[in-house]
Amino acid sequence: MKTIQMISIKSPVAPELPKRLTMVISSLSPGGAERIMSVMANYWEEKGLEVTLITLDSRCSDFYFLRPGVGRIALGAMGDSRGPARALMNNAVRIRKLRRAIVSSGPDFVISFMEKTNVLTLLATRGLDLKVIVSERIDPSRQETGQVWSRLRRICYPWAGSIVAQTGRAGKWLEVHIRKGTVAIIPNPVVLSDDKKNGVSLADVLPPSPASLTVAAMGRLHRQKGFDLLIRAFAEVAPAFPAWRLVILGEGEERRMLERLAEGMSVGNRVFLPGIVRNPSGVFGQVDLFVLSSRYEGFPNVLLEAMACGLPVISFDCPSGPREIIRDAVDGKLVPAERVDVLAQAMRKMMSDEAERRRLSARAAEVPERFALQKIMGMWEELFTRETMTV
Repeated sequence: MKTIQMISIKSPVAPELPKRLTMVISSLSPGGAERIMSVMANYWEEKGLEVTLITLDSRCSDFYFLRPGVGRIALGAMGDSRGPARALMNNAVRIRKLRRAIVSSGPDFVISFMEKTNVLTLLATRGLDLKVIVSERIDPSRQETGQVWSRLRRICYPWAGSIVAQTGRAGKWLEVHIRKGTVAIIPNPVVLSDDKKNGVSLADVLPPSPASLTVAAMGRLHRQKGFDLLIRAFAEVAPAFPAWRLVILGEGEERRMLERLAEGMSVGNRVFLPGIVRNPSGVFGQVDLFVLSSRYEGFPNVLLEAMACGLPVISFDCPSGPREIIRDAVDGKLVPAERVDVLAQAMRKMMSDEAERRRLSARAAEVPERFALQKIMGMWEELFTRETMTV
């Protein structure tokens, strides 16, 4: 069987939706996978499905809004796992709690996100005669899971009814290394928040600055996101562009390192890390250029959002995601992955050419149509139909 390159609805008959759906993820803390799962839960609840969302973590980490009709179960089972014995015990507790929660929700389908949670969900549902769909939310060839979890993934993933990847590259890797057969490819939808109450502007998150033009980036402050590479590229072009500053939205373990790097490269007064912004569209509406500097990705929501806001974008052509979103030189610019020198060149050209920024901005605004919520959710619903028809 061949990898499904993109699920599309061909039948004139609307897909038959399950009545009850249970969704599982580690937490609803800030993150791309967490946001998309909350969007999906809200969408299906609004369509009349009985949706239950289960997290392994407690509710105190919830960052994303859920409609009142979405059932919410927080297992509070994310204890510290120091040493193999403790890890084994904690995961046994998680599996037991998760199994009880899934059974109590009485689902027709279970959807799980992210590799470790997928493994736990498959173990928790073993023998329950449930249709389970697991989804990888990042490039599985680059994501470090450790030998034990990698082995468990190879053992457990074949138990799933379907495996969902977000790009053809990720799907092919899963097909070759994890399970021979069909891997469904479903990208992320673009979703812009309409929460005006929590909207912020640049003035809300930045101190006064003589800079009038802004390069923006956003994501967890983690090595994967390559913000160290972005700071190096910005430092290379900064002397020629005194009116520009760099703003990196997000939080994470690399904050102090990134601050030291900016200081060491003499751009500390022009690089700002204001933290997490709940609704970045207000900020995106006031910046002039967006850069995605990730070493690897899944299907970057932030790139979709930036383009949907009409921003000109530059991205590393990293595995995987940006190439599926950006049409190079049409609505954005792709540069070789992790090449700081080439990124600096692209930034220099874009920062010096307002007409080019306007041209790319005009085409970037087509993203909401290309990755519309209803269109992407239709792909998931077609997958339900295929699973229902599978004996």
